[in-house]
Amino acid sequence: MKAEEIKKSLEGKGAVMEVGSPNDGFAKFFTGKSWLASLSKDKDIPVYNVTFENGAHTHWHIHHGTSQVLIVESGKGYLQYEGKEPQVLHPGDVVTIPPEVKHWHGAAPGCNFQHISLSKEGEGVSNEWLEAVDEKEFEKL
Repeated sequence: MKAEEIKKSLEGKGAVMEVGSPNDGFAKFFTGKSWLASLSKDKDIPVYNVTFENGAHTHWHIHHGTSQVLIVESGKGYLQYEGKEPQVLHPGDVVTIPPEVKHWHGAAPGCNFQHISLSKEGEGVSNEWLEAVDEKEFEKL
């Protein structure tokens, strides 16, 4: 699906943020296609709009030295912490993912999804990208 088709689909469900450019720099850490739009020029706390196509999601990952805040804008998605059941994400939900917690997030099967992502950058802060989410488990959602 192209960015314009995703945008049109999500606008009908209340999306207001731009879809952005293909998220090619992080594509190897995602299953499915995603787009990224920078919403802030602040180098210490960057703010991004992340758009996921139908069923696209991140691999498991850990944020070291910072938490991550997700503000759900449109569509339906999931967030799962290692060892816990996935939680459904709906527009208006705000979640804070603590530092050092293994997790993944993204669009639900059959749904496009957008969230704003905020996390600190700088010295002592990094993302550790891990294995892909088990697709058989994901398809059960």
